[in-house]
Amino acid sequence: MSLMQDFWPSSGFKQLRRTSRGWLQPTDDYLRLFLARPELALVPESCDAERALHAALAASPSKLVAPGELQALQDADVRDNYAHFLRFRDGLLAAGTLEAYYLGLFPRDGTGRVDIPPLFIDLMVQAVLRSLLDDCTDAYEVRAAEMLFRPQRISTEGGRVLSGDLAVLDMLHETGGVGDFGRFLAEAGAPVPAIELRVLAEDNAAAYWQETEETEEAERAGGHRFLLDLTHELNNELGHGLVLTVVRAHSGLKALAAVLQKWIAHLLGVAVTIRPVQKVDDEAWRWHVGLDAGATALLNDLYEGREVEPARLQRLVSLFRLEFADPREMRAEVAGKPVYLGMMTDAGGVLRLKPQNLLVNLPLPAAAS
Repeated sequence: MSLMQDFWPSSGFKQLRRTSRGWLQPTDDYLRLFLARPELALVPESCDAERALHAALAASPSKLVAPGELQALQDADVRDNYAHFLRFRDGLLAAGTLEAYYLGLFPRDGTGRVDIPPLFIDLMVQAVLRSLLDDCTDAYEVRAAEMLFRPQRISTEGGRVLSGDLAVLDMLHETGGVGDFGRFLAEAGAPVPAIELRVLAEDNAAAYWQETEETEEAERAGGHRFLLDLTHELNNELGHGLVLTVVRAHSGLKALAAVLQKWIAHLLGVAVTIRPVQKVDDEAWRWHVGLDAGATALLNDLYEGREVEPARLQRLVSLFRLEFADPREMRAEVAGKPVYLGMMTDAGGVLRLKPQNLLVNLPLPAAAS
């Protein structure tokens, strides 16, 4: 695509302000987006106290809320939702930018305490990525970036490793993609319409862009229907030390690596290159980072030479090799050596990336923390 794209209306990017550093400052309009989310939006059953609080926050999203205003809410779940939002709002306003607040939740010294639900963290990650990719015209990178804030289900089809949006796949499986009507058909034992999923490719990239530009309501109703191909390139040994690499024109793994490079540069100010690899065959292996909890444990075991069950090893989706552009920005004891990354599914085939791991666990000098 040659033209700039607009995408992810739910990210709130349009309601944020960029600082001279390129970080994102919250605005009243950004905070109002949370009041329109299902967790806080008014419903017919909302009590008078909830309606009053919602109206007051809509008029002035940063207003102080007295404890009594929360206690007056009749529904305990609603009280909890408002308490979570206010804790997030206050922390964000105190930090000044989404990036500063996010880094404060995950400090490199390990002293951080996450006191907000994962939803808010995912929404911040989405907004930051939307800003990083604002001038991106590569559909593969944008689809790969979704992996950093939306859990994926990994499957193998015809020798291809495919990543699909977990929430959308579960919804499609339950309803056939036609919402409550599809659920009604399923419960009645009637045939459910066929699921329409497509692997992102050159011939449907325009349709992907169109989907990402839909309204926030449409996005929640079942966007993210495109699968991303995470299959590795094929290396064929030809003998005499020659290796023929069958290169995929558009690799989801390369796209993800490009997104992670931008993520690190933006939040840590460090330039790195990342490329997918099929194995670690390196006597200089000194440092690794798991991109999810399972990969962290697996890489630890492999590094220590512990035996790993084949079934567990098969859940490894990919490895990556990360190299610093300037080795002087690394800890002295590992300067110039590569950092290996890994990502793997849980036992149910679900991949939940934790992009904060890269920010916390890269071998940066203590002064850079």
